[in-house]
Amino acid sequence: QVQLVESGGGLVQAGGSLRLSCAASGRTFSSYSMGWFRQAPGKEREFVGAITRNGLNTYYADSVKGRFTISRDNAKNTVYLQMNSLKPEDTAVYYCAVPRSTGVYRRPQDYIYWGQGTQVTVSS
Repeated sequence: QVQLVESGGGLVQAGGSLRLSCAASGRTFSSYSMGWFRQAPGKEREFVGAITRNGLNTYYADSVKGRFTISRDNAKNTVYLQMNSLKPEDTAVYYCAVPRSTGVYRRPQDYIYWGQGTQVTVSS
């Protein structure tokens, strides 16, 4: 069992930045990769990015590549999503998640544990 708590969301103007955090508890944090997803009103949940267990490899959706950066601190059981050059279309509830098995995945159905989400709103 893993518990995930996101924080750091808020309202920001277009072009601004936010850093989301996801604190994990339960299983050994360094034993699993982590994913970030987002869901805008009326839309399906979509992959934002993921990071491997050791933090050496990251993967991003094309829509955020070059603007968002995922990192993790295994000593603090926390994964981060640094979001720069934010656009109004980045407005969504952002979730962190743990996959069902080892590896890195892009589909929401491949993840078993989810946080409650944190709202990010980007104004134009």
